[in-house]
Amino acid sequence: HLGGTGMTRLNLLLLALLLLSALFLVKTAYEARRLYALLDNARNEQRSLDIEFKRLDTERQAQAMHARVDLVARTQLKMFLAKAPAHYVDEAGPAAASGVAR
Repeated sequence: HLGGTGMTRLNLLLLALLLLSALFLVKTAYEARRLYALLDNARNEQRSLDIEFKRLDTERQAQAMHARVDLVARTQLKMFLAKAPAHYVDEAGPAAASGVAR
């Protein structure tokens, strides 16, 4: 049988354990809220980066379109279509192309 002092010690020990448990619970709940806020911020940043990636990819595709390449070639590079028909030369030279035998 525990005496009055033994019961008081047990009660004080249980009270200390209860206080430690409550402090640990508060700390854990705070850490969970902090981590959830960080996760939410990371998800928002991911969404904005996805939107930015899609915008940049669309812009890249628009820049690579044939009409855009043609416009840049004509305006900035001063290129133009050849007006004369193309002449192809065989590797053997002009004599082979005209049908003259060697």
